[in-house]
Amino acid sequence: MASEAAISCRAVTSNLGQCVGYLLRGGAIPRGCCLGVRRLNYMARTTRDRQQACRCIQGTARVLGSRLNPGRAARLPGACRVRIAYPISARTNCNR
Repeated sequence: MASEAAISCRAVTSNLGQCVGYLLRGGAIPRGCCLGVRRLNYMARTTRDRQQACRCIQGTARVLGSRLNPGRAARLPGACRVRIAYPISARTNCNR
């Protein structure tokens, strides 16, 4: 029986790496950031993938700590014209 492969945190951070400056300091969202957001959304197809991506995003947010602007993080998918089924927030339950 084949198992579902979960997306790696390396793939998540690689795709979202160009977003960090915007999430910390604001300004214009780099084109590469939105390309990464779209690519990650495409990669995270299964529930398991989305849960793992959520956990990776939350782990990175913890590392960035208070420097991370939660409002910018929450608005990023919409600003990049990507629809996701859950809010980007430290309070998001990644198991759901």
